[in-house]
Amino acid sequence: MTNNAWTHEDHLFMAEALRLAKRGLYTTDPNPRVGCVLVRDGEVVGRGWHQETGCHHAEIYALEEAGIKAKGATAYVTLEPCSHFGRTAPCANALIDAGVLKVVAAAEDPNPKVSGSGLRLLSSSGMTVSSGLMFEQARELNIGFFQRMEKKRPWVRIKMAISVDGRTAMQSGESQWITGPQARSDVQRLRARSSAILTGIGTIEHDDAALTVRAEQLGFHSNDIHNSEEAAKNQPLKVVLDSKGKMLPSAKILASQTRILWVVDETAELNEALSSIDFIEVFRLPALDRPEAILLVLQKLAEMQCNEILVEAGATLAGAILAAGHWDELVLYMAPKLLGSDARALVNLPLSNMLDAKELILKDQRMVGDDIKLTYLPKLSN
Repeated sequence: MTNNAWTHEDHLFMAEALRLAKRGLYTTDPNPRVGCVLVRDGEVVGRGWHQETGCHHAEIYALEEAGIKAKGATAYVTLEPCSHFGRTAPCANALIDAGVLKVVAAAEDPNPKVSGSGLRLLSSSGMTVSSGLMFEQARELNIGFFQRMEKKRPWVRIKMAISVDGRTAMQSGESQWITGPQARSDVQRLRARSSAILTGIGTIEHDDAALTVRAEQLGFHSNDIHNSEEAAKNQPLKVVLDSKGKMLPSAKILASQTRILWVVDETAELNEALSSIDFIEVFRLPALDRPEAILLVLQKLAEMQCNEILVEAGATLAGAILAAGHWDELVLYMAPKLLGSDARALVNLPLSNMLDAKELILKDQRMVGDDIKLTYLPKLSN
């Protein structure tokens, strides 16, 4: 089926499926966020979304709600129904057994275990099958999952707070708080949707950052589809780049006792009290100061099933990631403040002439309280 063949109602039902999928934004990792709507005779008879890892997939919840009304229905699903056994049984088989006559998928599953096989199974059963309706929206919702499957590395999102004159902290290092409470809540939501938070030892030493998702700071209200406690339940992996192994047992990042990947040089002498902690995994690299080290870390995180990485780091590490080109999104929160010429710059990125300038594409801009949130993508060279 082509784009021109999809009706206004098709778009409405798929939009509803995407809204349902978004309900799993903070809880399904490392699985994709998926929604499903079952429609018969123009009426929605079943709705479902993947709620968290290990639970039913979206199609199963929709089928349970629809009951016998699923027979003869059309399923609008944001991602191709699975055809393999994992933690749950194949959804494609469940749709066939329920007597669903038609499936419209927003996107084919990039997972090599599926990759079109679910749609082929449905089609071979006699079902009418199509895909591609609202594909871009479905991909955006699962941008990290698609990236991990297609490029074997996570989606890397760099977050930084700046003043109007492009500074991140006073010369002394004082930086709390550049932005207002609404922007800080927005950052909490970025953390909550991320598989991992990546930082450097400089941030640990200077800011003593805990890098946790705090339910009370997520900013959800009673009418939101997301629940603060649920969103904060699965704390992201903390990744600390620390070439010499200088992290101390007193660091706040250890207090929550959530998983930490401690990335150090292969020759670093580590504090034995830290390296023996069960929630810390030590990952040694030959030379952490080389550009290729960032890519090796990202490949390791992909192997650990990390989809989206949030970089919360200082000017040195952020600059190194930008220079190496291993990033996908830059999120700047610009506060209506001037910190002055002696304050610290956004990134350490030594460039000698205009031809070396890093060009960006503005993806989105919006007000978050009194601050401006700017989201950039890298402009790829031809």
